[in-house]
Amino acid sequence: MSRFPTNSRPPQRFNPRKPQSISELLGRADALRALRAGVDQMAAMQRDLSALLPDYLASSVEPGFIKDGVLSLFAGHNALAARLRHIEPRLLADLQQRGWAVNSLRIRVRPQAMKEAAPPKQARMSPAGADALKELADTLEPSPLREALAKMAARHQAKARK
Repeated sequence: MSRFPTNSRPPQRFNPRKPQSISELLGRADALRALRAGVDQMAAMQRDLSALLPDYLASSVEPGFIKDGVLSLFAGHNALAARLRHIEPRLLADLQQRGWAVNSLRIRVRPQAMKEAAPPKQARMSPAGADALKELADTLEPSPLREALAKMAARHQAKARK
């Protein structure tokens, strides 16, 4: 008589030093196998959406679950949701062609967290570099490049004096 039920695998030794993938962890218990199937389905849907949608949409659209043939799609903001509604017939046909059992799409807005603002530039030019830019600008013929270099040199020379 085995001490393990017949419908489960014997537990593998847990080694805390060996990294384990999520799929290994989800495959261990029968109760988690259904969760793993759902996770695999969501990952496959995300890959297909990334292939079918333009880059600006694919990065801001998340798939939901398919319930009664209705796929929920979550857009980052209203403008993206409107664009998704605009391409909905083509996207639905493409998903059906790829084998997804989807009859319609349900597009919802799920605001995403604000991205951090880019930090201000920290680049500094030495006084010698600003002088070299000024000399270069003085040697050029009148042109937009000469004006841009002179403006940049003046800005950095003023910062160096402060």
